[in-house]
Amino acid sequence: MIDFATEPSKYHHWTLDVDGEIATLTMSVDPAAGLRDDYELKTNSYDLGVDIELHDVVQRLRFEHPSVKVAVLTGGLDKIFCAGANIQMLAGATHEHKVNFCKFTNETRNSIEDATSNSQQIWLAAVNGTAAGGGYELALACDEILLIDDRSSAVSLPEIPLLAVLPGTGGLTRLVEKRHVRRDLADAFATRSEGVRGQTALDWNLVDYIAPASIFGELITSRTTARAHTSDRPDVETNTPGVALTPLERTSSGQHIGYSNVTVEIDRGLGTATISIAAPRHVQPGDGASLAAAGDQSWLLRTARELDDAILHLRFNETSIGTWVFTTTGDTNAVAQAEAVMNADPDHWLVREVHLFWTRVLKRLDVSARTLITAVEPGSCFCGILAELLLVADRSFMLEGTWEDDDDPPPAATIQLTAANRMFPMSNGLTRLETRFWQRPDALKAALDASGIALDAAASMAVELVTFTPDDLDWHDELRLTYEERNSFSPDALTAMEANYRFVGPETMETKIFSRLSAWQNWIFQRPNAVGPQGALQRFGTGSRPSFDNRRV
Repeated sequence: MIDFATEPSKYHHWTLDVDGEIATLTMSVDPAAGLRDDYELKTNSYDLGVDIELHDVVQRLRFEHPSVKVAVLTGGLDKIFCAGANIQMLAGATHEHKVNFCKFTNETRNSIEDATSNSQQIWLAAVNGTAAGGGYELALACDEILLIDDRSSAVSLPEIPLLAVLPGTGGLTRLVEKRHVRRDLADAFATRSEGVRGQTALDWNLVDYIAPASIFGELITSRTTARAHTSDRPDVETNTPGVALTPLERTSSGQHIGYSNVTVEIDRGLGTATISIAAPRHVQPGDGASLAAAGDQSWLLRTARELDDAILHLRFNETSIGTWVFTTTGDTNAVAQAEAVMNADPDHWLVREVHLFWTRVLKRLDVSARTLITAVEPGSCFCGILAELLLVADRSFMLEGTWEDDDDPPPAATIQLTAANRMFPMSNGLTRLETRFWQRPDALKAALDASGIALDAAASMAVELVTFTPDDLDWHDELRLTYEERNSFSPDALTAMEANYRFVGPETMETKIFSRLSAWQNWIFQRPNAVGPQGALQRFGTGSRPSFDNRRV
């Protein structure tokens, strides 16, 4: 089983040094510490294990080091920044692992960009050696790229000429969308296996600054100092304490995963994983100071961490469970009270981080290749931030009325939108409400006008927040038939259909990465030109050239 829980004392591949407002993250990959034993992580190449640690570093910098304003990413090996994804790992991995690996890596790169743009923790890449493939893609995720000009260090995206695959962790997209590299130069660059060095890399806008080795350290210092002045994170002098991300409490059996606020129940016959989130049981912090005092035990932060861990576990360890069902339990008012801090104290550094973390977790649901279904029953608390689980779903059910055969039935289920439902953009830059009612302003207004009102099944249907509202007699049969039907369809076709439906409206760099670039890489990873016995991934490093089927399709 792949476990996404780690912390700095367990890192094999990264070293983090914090000096006041500057953090330096050095990549020195241990060749013998791969997730499998059939490859070595030579020349700072990486596998999922390396990226799990990187993901953890990005999270900890944001929460545990509020006064860090600039993070410098650099290589710890002589003349090597990063050689990219390990080729032997890719060649020996299952198809689903390769695709999920690329998706997680993309999400981690996006979180670096999110830290720069929204947390004001600015990432710079100090490329002190060769940056190839995923290594250059790692640098592309940073806001500035500083390249040592030593006549040998180069940046490159050699996947197409050497491996017959794509720079699939955002490389192609970031070149033209983020760095605004001219299309013809981008074409030349992505087909030049040896890469581009020095002044040419600067002229083509592949990097932002170059300097010879003798003054490369001075360049790093000048850029980190300049960028730190632009950040609004707490100054070192304020001695603002961070929030330690302690290990999650998790129990697991074959069919059950349990956390403090999140549980997962797996039905292998139906192919479902039911993810249930419990509302807060106690009064939650009302401002940033009290949220910080609660540490990582506040409901908002703890639940986001648990849900994120559950999503990643299901993606990588339960690849045949194709339908995720969301339920909630508890007091609607408790959810509203817990999330109110995001409106009451939005400029506090920790409130901002928790808000951004929920944004990333919900985006991770959006791009998961699973059918998402939400079930609203009596006792549910789909309010505000948890109502996003209605809006993230491909289909939703809400019980009309209550359980008729219950001697003491609970009140009928309700849904309540709040200000939180205007706060979490998807990858397309729109909220889930705006996406749901794309180009239908009257319907959007009707839903927004209902904010703060507890909506029963009829009212929820009237403002188009749910798909179906069966009664007590039909509830269990309708859900069971839906799960059975979904489980009988082709998962490939479902994934394609769902991804196409989820992202309406404007296209952004993120939507291009996940719904265009990732889709193409998924397809290419199944083509014999890449993964067949004579394909480029299998022949790489053997001295034999690949044999390609030259038909274009």
